[in-house]
Amino acid sequence: MNQPHTDAFQLINPDALYDPRSNGYSHVAIVKPNMRIIHIAGQGGENKNGELSEYFDQQVQQVFYNIQQALASAQARLSDIAVLRILVVDHDANKLQALVAIMQSLWKDQAFPACTLIPVPALALENMQVEIEATAYTA
Repeated sequence: MNQPHTDAFQLINPDALYDPRSNGYSHVAIVKPNMRIIHIAGQGGENKNGELSEYFDQQVQQVFYNIQQALASAQARLSDIAVLRILVVDHDANKLQALVAIMQSLWKDQAFPACTLIPVPALALENMQVEIEATAYTA
């Protein structure tokens, strides 16, 4: 099942694999040769002042805002992300549901990036519940 693609990469979900879209990701990202690679370091849910919400969904929203700001500094946007690595403290079904709902609102009519979600016991800052690293490609 091929998905729409950008000038830099194509996201696909092979028919031989289950459809992962309800879980907020694609199976495969095929990057075209000679694309500009943008690595975004793991972003936490802290705002510009270093403040961190106690609520998971608010941290996720802030993480994606932070990623958007980092991408903008490199003349890129969310749709340029081919791969996400998501670390979640004390991962459970409720956190997955909140994460997927936020991702669905951000990638409304687009294929989700290829993604790995890794449950972890703790992250760098006390009360930090989520950290997301992104790799984007532009022509």
